[in-house]
Amino acid sequence: MRSRQTAAPSLPPSEKERFLYRNARARAAAMPSPPPLSPAPHLCFGLLVDVSATRLVRHASPLPLTRRRKKEKSQARATTGRKRRGRIPMARGGRLLALFLSGASRLPPPPSTTTSAQALRRVRHVASALRLPAPLLGREGAQAREAKGRRESWSAHAQWRQSYPRPSKEGGGGWRRRQQQRQQHNDPQQVNLARSREALAPSLSRLGQVRPAPPHPPPPPGFGLRLLSLGGRRLPLSARARWASPFASVAAAAAAAAATSAAAAAASSFYSATFSCRLAAAAAAAMPEKRPFERLPGEVRPINYGLCLKPDLIDFTFEGKLEAAVEVKQATNQIVMNCADIDIITASYAPEGDEEIHATGFNYQNEDEKVTLSFPSTLQKGMGTLKIDFVGELNDKMKGFYRSKYTTPSGDTRYAAVTQFEATDARRAFPCWDEPAIKATFDISLVVPKERVALSNMNVTDRRPYPDDENLVEVKFARTPVMSTYLVAFVVGEYDFVETRSTDGVLVRVYTPVGKAEQGKFALEVAAKTLPFYKDYFNVPYPLPKIDLIAIADFAAGAMENWGLVTYRETALLIDPKNSCSSSRQWVALVVGHELAHQWFGNLVTMEWWTHLWLNEGFASWIEYLCVDHCFPEYDIWTQFVSADYTRAQELDALDNSHPIEVNVGHPSEVDEIFDAISYSKGASVIRMLHDYVGDEDFRKGMHLYLTKFQHKNAATEDLWESLEQSSGKPIAAVMNTWTKQMGFPLVYVEAEQREDEKVLKLVQKKFCASGPYSGDGNPLWMIPISICTSEDPTHAKMQVLMDKPELTLVLKDVKPEQWVKLNLGTVGFYRTQYSSDMLESLLPAIRDLSLPPVDRLGLQNDLFSLARAGIISTVEVLKVMEAFVNEPNYTVWSDLSCNLGILSTLLSHTDFYEEIQAFVRDIFSPIGEKLGWDPRPGEGHLDALLRGLVLGKLGKAGHKATVEEARRRFKDHVEGKHILSADLRSPVYVTVLKHGDSTTLDTMLKLHKQADMQEEKNRIERVLGAISQPELIQKVLTFALSEEVRPQDTVSVIGGVAGGSKQGRKAAWKFVRDNWEELYNRYQGGFLISRLIKVRAQKVLTTAVIENTRL
Repeated sequence: MRSRQTAAPSLPPSEKERFLYRNARARAAAMPSPPPLSPAPHLCFGLLVDVSATRLVRHASPLPLTRRRKKEKSQARATTGRKRRGRIPMARGGRLLALFLSGASRLPPPPSTTTSAQALRRVRHVASALRLPAPLLGREGAQAREAKGRRESWSAHAQWRQSYPRPSKEGGGGWRRRQQQRQQHNDPQQVNLARSREALAPSLSRLGQVRPAPPHPPPPPGFGLRLLSLGGRRLPLSARARWASPFASVAAAAAAAAATSAAAAAASSFYSATFSCRLAAAAAAAMPEKRPFERLPGEVRPINYGLCLKPDLIDFTFEGKLEAAVEVKQATNQIVMNCADIDIITASYAPEGDEEIHATGFNYQNEDEKVTLSFPSTLQKGMGTLKIDFVGELNDKMKGFYRSKYTTPSGDTRYAAVTQFEATDARRAFPCWDEPAIKATFDISLVVPKERVALSNMNVTDRRPYPDDENLVEVKFARTPVMSTYLVAFVVGEYDFVETRSTDGVLVRVYTPVGKAEQGKFALEVAAKTLPFYKDYFNVPYPLPKIDLIAIADFAAGAMENWGLVTYRETALLIDPKNSCSSSRQWVALVVGHELAHQWFGNLVTMEWWTHLWLNEGFASWIEYLCVDHCFPEYDIWTQFVSADYTRAQELDALDNSHPIEVNVGHPSEVDEIFDAISYSKGASVIRMLHDYVGDEDFRKGMHLYLTKFQHKNAATEDLWESLEQSSGKPIAAVMNTWTKQMGFPLVYVEAEQREDEKVLKLVQKKFCASGPYSGDGNPLWMIPISICTSEDPTHAKMQVLMDKPELTLVLKDVKPEQWVKLNLGTVGFYRTQYSSDMLESLLPAIRDLSLPPVDRLGLQNDLFSLARAGIISTVEVLKVMEAFVNEPNYTVWSDLSCNLGILSTLLSHTDFYEEIQAFVRDIFSPIGEKLGWDPRPGEGHLDALLRGLVLGKLGKAGHKATVEEARRRFKDHVEGKHILSADLRSPVYVTVLKHGDSTTLDTMLKLHKQADMQEEKNRIERVLGAISQPELIQKVLTFALSEEVRPQDTVSVIGGVAGGSKQGRKAAWKFVRDNWEELYNRYQGGFLISRLIKVRAQKVLTTAVIENTRL
């Protein structure tokens, strides 16, 4: 921890600059330098990246002015004619990724040497936004040089390197000797491995033969690991991190090459068992004791924030005044608040009816993002007013109070001031008690240019000229309800809007970029339907007089549920009636439904601490589908839920380094780690299972009890379970604890025996693992709601039972021998099912004649692919089952099939079987492609448009000759303006011509991107650019990703598209990330965008590295 005590007397304005400058210089001298970092390019890179989200630590580093920053300055001057005042850029304090390092390849480290001028850039707060006279720069030079020496001697609290032992050349030492010793002692693991190798059989299909396995699986090449702990906080490294995902991929590749499942299991078990033991022991030995995180003390609590902010859209700074009504609950002489990237100028406390007491010092605790205000006398119990004057920066990191660049209809570049506070960035806009349980009301006012729109959570109550500047106005907003700081929001910029009133009288507005109001009408329609739906469903009215939905140009997340002022990416809110595709409409409907659900579930009732974040996000991710199903029943949205959320969550939760839904969160920086598919998609899936288990009527009663009991308060997960138990009479807590407090999910194996007109089912549950059959300690147990249907009535359950033990025997009466039986009706239960051979065979006719409902057909094939990838069943047999889907008409089933075949194609791109799998894809998709054709027919609906785009894109990428030729023809007509492509056909046409195109094709695509006026079209092009295959063109696309043509939040999509486009793209993308690491880190500064970038890259690199280094 770095802290500093400075005097803070009340100074006349002429002395503020001197005070702030001394403050900044002293803080700069005390700032440590980070050690250089080197990420691993190969296997070791993915240990903690897969699911539990990248582990992050704080650090601060001096940053040079980037070219982007310089361009922003010149644009601001060109637009306004004003020259920006001289200022010192703030040191970007952010989060460093928890990198697993290899000596083979290194990222450029942050600058480690600083001149005295560069030392000024270490200013953590933004007092440097003032002009500094030259005489002030004199005496501090020597101190800065001394500070440099201190920084160079600083080292990480824990840094170690554990080299993976390698076989000796003589064959008698280290790694090989230990293997021989284990074999001599008949180690069971080695015996199993040997048997698995012997089980490798010749090819059973036209995909070819498996290469013979080496005597021992080779160790990861050049493996080395460093653990970094900076600023007193250790890296939170999971002791159970294992090699799951890479070796699940090997299992799929081996099975696809017609090996037996035992061979696939052998590939994963060696690394999983051996490496996890080494990692756990080394991590435990390397980690020092860390100072535990402490939440804010309870001596002082806010009642109301009176907040006035004055943003400067030229210099990208803001001034603030806070007058907070507080209650001193216990006598104290200090007030501890959250504060980050802000400089406090003056602070005082005035007890009710007594004299004002000025703070005598500010102790900034940078690591914990806190400030302690010290007072010369004790603050007695009672009410009072805390006053703080402060300054800050409108940063460009898309968090806190930040600037967002946009272009006016006339082509001018301008900036809006916007906010993104979740999880812990309200403290970057104003000093506050930035914890969800510390609620208060807010009186907000903004001083803004008179031609700008100013918005906040509540409605405007007053707008008057600002007395100090005739070009400014002061906008005041009504007092908010009691709410958490992360839900506060304000926006200043240029916007148009469309409005309506919902049936229950709430004013609904959608704010759009100037000139694009028409693009807000679809979201307005959805919002106006959604508010009454939620009011009726919860039986609780929306508590605010208005709701604003606004499109933000630069926005890291998809959207944010700020109470009364919901912020969105443009692509998550705006729909062009002529140029938006069907999938975009569906996406906007889902996101609007998600964020408006939070107005009740999250805003009205808020989690007590971030440990319960999953309930907020999981619930909203479930009910958004319920809402869209109500508004647009033709979307068949629940089938799409299974493909988009349910199976996605299962894929990640099957990894050995997954995490439970409910994760204990200590330091708020750990919140970024649980903004993942486990919180959102698995959370939504278990809520869906719970809703089905409880029943809709009792579920709604329980939700009403919960919301009315805890409205304007905070609650924990257990509070919801208690309310649902009251409404249903079922053991909700006991059931749900098995799903939320332990990671993973079960595999239910089922076999049937016919006894006259009865079927006897034997069910066995075990933990499902992507790395193969579960062989860990103990046997995790889930309480599983089991539903069973038969061919007599595939849409209704013949039996429902709660499986609360490892094995269960059930008797189904009146079931004839020729009737099939299926578990998990509707694919609602969060588990995978493995059928006996006879049961699976009996289901195939139901797939062919479509008597099995689409959601069940989807669940069945997804289970089969997952079992094959885990090495439990043969992939060849799965591909044979896929032939039963040749008559499949449902979009979502095809979408999931396409995804699974895409994974298989990626794996086999490293083998001799790539052309064979592409031919298989063409054979599977050709019939449905010929049936659909290129142009819509009368009477087609939303799902037909989605299916056409999916099938044509798949055929085009697979090299289907007729599809490629037609795509080229239509693309040529589109570019020449002869016949503009419909929005639904653009993605498949673009990806096809790029996949089989050249430099001219790429140049044409980049020209279309530049000409596009709609962000949706720009994003559509950005996502497919990675399909290009030539190495020099791949590099051109990667360079384009960091250009001014691509918005910062979309750079990740471009790089990810390259990584997923081809084998060459994966390697090039990794090298590009490595070479440009400093710029990428400076751009995102530890937010979840950089976490997403690393996850995407790690998953692709791991697939490449594992297959290249493991030969079966």
